[in-house]
Amino acid sequence: MQRRTFLQSLLTSAAIIGTPMWASRALAAESTATIVGGVSVENLPELSGDLTLYLGRGEGGLYEKVLQAISDRNPKLNLKIRRGPTAALANSIVAEAKAGVRRADIFWAVDSGAIGLVTDAELAQVLPSDLQEQLKSGFQYPNWAPVTGRIRTLPYNPQRVKAEQIPSDIMALADSDLSIAWAPAYASFQSFITAMRLLEGEQATAHWLRAVNKRAKSYAGELGVVMAVERGEVDVGLANHYYSLRLKSGKPNANIALAFTDNDAGCLINSSGVLALKDSATATNFIRYLLSREVQSYLATEAYEIPLVKGIAPPPGLADISNIRPPKIDLTKLADLRPTLKLMRDVGVL
Repeated sequence: MQRRTFLQSLLTSAAIIGTPMWASRALAAESTATIVGGVSVENLPELSGDLTLYLGRGEGGLYEKVLQAISDRNPKLNLKIRRGPTAALANSIVAEAKAGVRRADIFWAVDSGAIGLVTDAELAQVLPSDLQEQLKSGFQYPNWAPVTGRIRTLPYNPQRVKAEQIPSDIMALADSDLSIAWAPAYASFQSFITAMRLLEGEQATAHWLRAVNKRAKSYAGELGVVMAVERGEVDVGLANHYYSLRLKSGKPNANIALAFTDNDAGCLINSSGVLALKDSATATNFIRYLLSREVQSYLATEAYEIPLVKGIAPPPGLADISNIRPPKIDLTKLADLRPTLKLMRDVGVL
């Protein structure tokens, strides 16, 4: 069987499921001169044998397309996938280990908090140093690899407010007169509040929540937040960056712009992540595929996520994140949501 390039495999998979949009974007991403980093799959070993992956749900099936492309390229790989909510899968991994069972070889989580549950239980294998070194500074961990990032932003409607009216300090938003959209029940928002609690303390976070709650409108998710901002229902929102970029991709003239705070929870870069649960060359090399140039570029152009491998171009429409100062925080510390949820309930947000 003649081996096709990884890009061709992705294009074929996309055509089968009726998503030709991926083809043009993938070709554009692969051909652009700005993509200079990452290891190409052409230089990775072939995968073979049985491999069980626990996959957290997310990104509208885009992760599934990546997995299909990896399987297409590696016909000797027998990839078995268990799908479910990321937090539930993390809890299953820990429970299985306590029962003396390790069913999963790989865990690909859409949230670093779930990764923290597993690493805190000391179930993750140490990764090779060359794999860690591919990742950007601040995202190198000994026993898990961030795959792609998402940055907290303040999407705003430029027809209602000017950029200079948006505070550069997330804590100052509580004392502004801006109307706000948020999604308190959304997992990404709760991770953001966890980061605020760790960085600013419980009392300051409680004050912030109470103050914002007085003039905030709640939505079911952060896409709803961004759409509300664009419609002019509010001045500003709290959301991950890619919701605004996806809206702009389908509606280029959308009344939405992005502001960033400085060195606080308001510009936290959280990430999806992957870890190996067994000492296996196949498992480790599978992680290398997720960090490959092709996969990183695909997730940037299709999911609008931030590549965390050095030298890969950011998603179209996102400012250079080297000019943004996210807070320094161990992302696995976002795992314990219980104090955050209690605090949010106590102040009447949930």
